[in-house]
Amino acid sequence: MGASASKNPDSSHGGDREDSLDHPGGQLYVSLKMENYKLKGDLIPHVYGSVPLVGSWDCSKALSMERESKSMWELSFVVPSNHETLDFKFLLKPKHVNVPCIAEEGPNRLFTKGTLQGDARLALFRLNGDEVLEYRVFIKADRLSPFDLAASWRAYKENLQPSTVRGIPDISINATPETGVENGSATSLELDLEHYVIPAPVTSANSGIVYAANMTENPRSLTCGGTFSNSDGSSSDPHSNKASIALVDQPTTKKEMEVIVPDPSKAYSTSSMVESKSAGTLSPSQKQDGLRGLFVDRGVGSPRLAKSTSATTLATETKNAMPAAAGAVAAAAIADQMLGPKEDRHLAIVLVGLPARGKTFTAAKLTRYLRWLGHDTKHFNVGKYRRLKHGANQSADFFRADNPDGMEARNEVAALAMDDMISWMQEGGQVGIFDATNSIRTRRNMLMKMAEGKCKMIFLETICNDERIIERNIRLKIQQSPDYAEEPDFEAGLQDFKIRLANYEKVYEPVEEGSYIKLIDMVSGHGGQIQVNNISGYLPGRIVFFLVNMHLTPRPILLTRHGESRDNVRGRIGGDTVLSEAGELYAKKLANFVEKRLKSERAASIWTSTLQRTILTASPIAGFPKIQWRALDEINAGVCDGMTYEEIKKNMPEEYESRKKDKLRYRYPRGESYLDVIQRLEPVIVELERQRAPVVVISHQAVLRALYAYFADRPLKEIPHIEVPLHTIIEIQMGVSGVQEKRYKLMD
Repeated sequence: MGASASKNPDSSHGGDREDSLDHPGGQLYVSLKMENYKLKGDLIPHVYGSVPLVGSWDCSKALSMERESKSMWELSFVVPSNHETLDFKFLLKPKHVNVPCIAEEGPNRLFTKGTLQGDARLALFRLNGDEVLEYRVFIKADRLSPFDLAASWRAYKENLQPSTVRGIPDISINATPETGVENGSATSLELDLEHYVIPAPVTSANSGIVYAANMTENPRSLTCGGTFSNSDGSSSDPHSNKASIALVDQPTTKKEMEVIVPDPSKAYSTSSMVESKSAGTLSPSQKQDGLRGLFVDRGVGSPRLAKSTSATTLATETKNAMPAAAGAVAAAAIADQMLGPKEDRHLAIVLVGLPARGKTFTAAKLTRYLRWLGHDTKHFNVGKYRRLKHGANQSADFFRADNPDGMEARNEVAALAMDDMISWMQEGGQVGIFDATNSIRTRRNMLMKMAEGKCKMIFLETICNDERIIERNIRLKIQQSPDYAEEPDFEAGLQDFKIRLANYEKVYEPVEEGSYIKLIDMVSGHGGQIQVNNISGYLPGRIVFFLVNMHLTPRPILLTRHGESRDNVRGRIGGDTVLSEAGELYAKKLANFVEKRLKSERAASIWTSTLQRTILTASPIAGFPKIQWRALDEINAGVCDGMTYEEIKKNMPEEYESRKKDKLRYRYPRGESYLDVIQRLEPVIVELERQRAPVVVISHQAVLRALYAYFADRPLKEIPHIEVPLHTIIEIQMGVSGVQEKRYKLMD
């Protein structure tokens, strides 16, 4: 996502990436931080200096820094990459205006083109007499593309503006930790956190102990008598689309960046399709490819569809008629599907890259994300096909480019996997992820010819230049891959794989053709670049945005419901009541747990909803910034808010039965469905993927069911039935080896 440079007292100056910030264009996001564990009185750090930062050396106009944690203060701003030199100093400004300000000792600090000039140094402030106060200084600059700025502004407009319903921001940050919290002995935890561990469900997120490629689709070609594509790209499979549409030749000229996301506010219509606003459906005036109509879920507040036999028939007879993505997201997806070329209705993401570059893990994360959004997605791994057809114990010689038998065998299984994926798409699948090295142009041309007129293809190339990461991935491969399951000597397997890797490196050809996304050093979680060429449409745009924020930095995410509320005791849904006595006790126990579990994680944060039962649960937790998201609020029960299920059954029997039949799609009158909750949680998921520090999410049952389903890769239909008990912490460990889960029960 662009290069970055950072300077702090522990780092050397003149970083390797300075040159990447030395050209005009784009913007720099600059973050200034000061850290001190021995705060002095009511002194608040400020920054003052010359243009373009402040424009004045007047202390009264100094910019106040915001408290990020108990010991850290921060100020961030955006300047052009070719900005004038920032000439500034830090300043301690007392709360009381009649007390003099204290400027830091030493020369001015000079910041040019993303780099702090001169030697790194502490910020020293001389107080009364000879007393000196020291602050550590951290300065970081990240290049932002126009795409990043646009996305950031859109997120601000959507999430930081006051809610018209509650009159409060969708997201608010309170970084100041509470003090004076009493944690009595009755609420203390034992030092051994393992004492509270309970067994996780059998279908939990512990996919990290399983080799990722083994979790991909089973080859139907090798197990169900499938067919093999001919050399001309045609298929003898009975599911093949005979009336294929040829792809229009694309220009080969590269574009710097083209990410087009359709405006969901615009209505899509053609001469053969009209929109019925009252019913919320798209009704083709003529049949198109056998589709009689598509249901568009307009989101919260839309008119409820009248129940009718015809509507039920449509939903059951048309496969994938209603995307699980709701509202404007579904409208944009359907517009792409119905109004674009025939091949645009299906999308093939074809991985490209040398072995041990994180292709399979990237493919698995993308598959999980798209499935969670409701897009029918499958992951096809060519290595799995190869092992089934030719055995798992192939030596490095099998992968030589000058081994004609090996090349033919590998191209054969690649064609089998591609044929399976295309057949699945023609049966109704939407997104296929084709996982293989695909490292030479002739292989990629073969795949493009097979896909011509049947699906839109995007190459996703993963490039890694960090030798430490490559070595780590190689060792994981030897430990987990079935290719080396029968090799008792680890070092022998390691040597064989490195020879295999060298065989691929000799003939590797980077992607320069077609539509592609290149991830360059993105997996490290420390900067990197993403290059995009000839990408357009709703779904490709969402994929690019997800990949920009994705990384494999290990960190835990803790999910927990709020402490028991008074409405929980009464059995009432919704509401905004305070905690019961048991809930207050859990809040104190949770604070102790978080303090012990994350004591060395100063960058961790606490996320809550805007409802007081989650805010009160988080209030005893000290030392971490707290962020309130309206997106984390409980599912809106509409007119049923505050009722018990027995009252709903008695007074609204039709609603009760409708919810019982389909909890996933059922929407409370004037309220939400689980699909609506998933839609509003997408920015939360992307932000969780972007975070590199631990996050504690304190939210509600329906919301946590949806979040947990994403990490555990559970089907959408299971979400309303996932068990998320009170007073229990679900720890999701994310990292290079996948997702693992541990549960702690703090109270009965």
